[in-house]
Amino acid sequence: MATVDTEKLIDAWRRFLTGSGKSWVLFEHGTCVVLEQPAADLAAQAVDVLREFGPVQVATAAGDFRVLELGNGEGWLVTGHHPDVVTFVPGDDPEEPSHLAVGMLGRSRRDRDGRELRVVHVEDARPTLGT
Repeated sequence: MATVDTEKLIDAWRRFLTGSGKSWVLFEHGTCVVLEQPAADLAAQAVDVLREFGPVQVATAAGDFRVLELGNGEGWLVTGHHPDVVTFVPGDDPEEPSHLAVGMLGRSRRDRDGRELRVVHVEDARPTLGT
């Protein structure tokens, strides 16, 4: 499996979530957990979500995916059975750009992220108290 460029992923997720006001946590292989109700420790909260909803279990909802194609050949978002867990597959990543191949690649990356649980970036969008 190709190495994923962390800085490219961070840049992409910042663009995707600009203006959303949501905090998010990015994992090593491109899976992002968007935190609708952020807790004190964003990384720990995201790890808990991904531990439960990241690993693939074939023939269950955990094996399902949906592929959303982004404009301008930027890539795809691959969703699964949790609405706040999404994997970005850059447009230049898959050898075969069919929705099935992209979905399988995104799902396999979500599975790796859900098993390895390596956080590479935390974006905290919570309002800060004035000083």
